[in-house]
Amino acid sequence: QVQLVESGGGLVQAGGSLRLSCPASGLTLSNYVMGWFRQAPGNEREFVGGITKSGGSTEYANSVKGRFFISRDNAKNTVYLQMNRLKPEDTAVYYCAADSAPDGGWVAREYDYWGQGTQVTVSS
Repeated sequence: QVQLVESGGGLVQAGGSLRLSCPASGLTLSNYVMGWFRQAPGNEREFVGGITKSGGSTEYANSVKGRFFISRDNAKNTVYLQMNRLKPEDTAVYYCAADSAPDGGWVAREYDYWGQGTQVTVSS
């Protein structure tokens, strides 16, 4: 059974940092492109960023570029989302997702597996 379990969320003041982790079980993470998404109340889920299978390339939404950084440790079967200079508008439930399709392209990618999400709340 495949599981992605996000952790590391919480309440932080604006300007602070959090690091989310997404360890995977039941799959070999190096075979998957990984994405991070978020969904705020009343909003659609949005792409935050992604990382290729080897970790050699990343992509970020304009809203988080320069503040958020995605990394992965395939030996630990874990992907990370480092969030710096957090803003109240970053408040959302954050999800990691795994896609077995080849590297390349981020738009309209369909992910095979999703985590349950972790809440991030940024106070002003």
